[in-house]
Amino acid sequence: MTTHIDLGTVLRQTLAANLYSNLVTRPTGLAVRTQIERLLKDARPDERAFAVIDFSHVSMIDFSCADEVIAKLLMNFEGAGGGQEREAYFVFRGMTDDHWDAVEAVLERHGLALLVERESGIELVGVLDDRERRAFQAVKRRGRAESWELAGDLGEPEPAVRHALDRMWHRRLIMRSGDAYMPVGGLGGGEIA
Repeated sequence: MTTHIDLGTVLRQTLAANLYSNLVTRPTGLAVRTQIERLLKDARPDERAFAVIDFSHVSMIDFSCADEVIAKLLMNFEGAGGGQEREAYFVFRGMTDDHWDAVEAVLERHGLALLVERESGIELVGVLDDRERRAFQAVKRRGRAESWELAGDLGEPEPAVRHALDRMWHRRLIMRSGDAYMPVGGLGGGEIA
């Protein structure tokens, strides 16, 4: 089940301000991230959590808020770490150039990557090596595959491809079910509802 989280709505509810649409200051970011984590905790605890984090109604985000909301959210759920007990996957929607400078800076600073929904489909952005990027594209094309199949597609040794896939799974950029890897939400390049 996908949880749609409109950051503009969360921001207004958290700060009790109707016209406020800027994610600025670390305390604001902390309040928004706490609310996102609460929404995810309230979702079905027996399932993987899928969340679309929607920036469509956010005018801007500064570096401290991007660090507090995006970087810490990703790090808290990476490999089900940060005290989190379940797998959570995020797709970020509605990001514009006004958001991207701050987001890109925190991804680089923390060595993170995330999934962004664009008109062309789901894209992987951030800090990744070339093998991870190519393996991600192969997973998107196939929809679901084991590491030996993807190694054949990429013409690379299976242990190296499996290592790249496991790193991406740990970072919650792809999903794993048994020995198979698949795109987040089970979607190749399409839109998540």
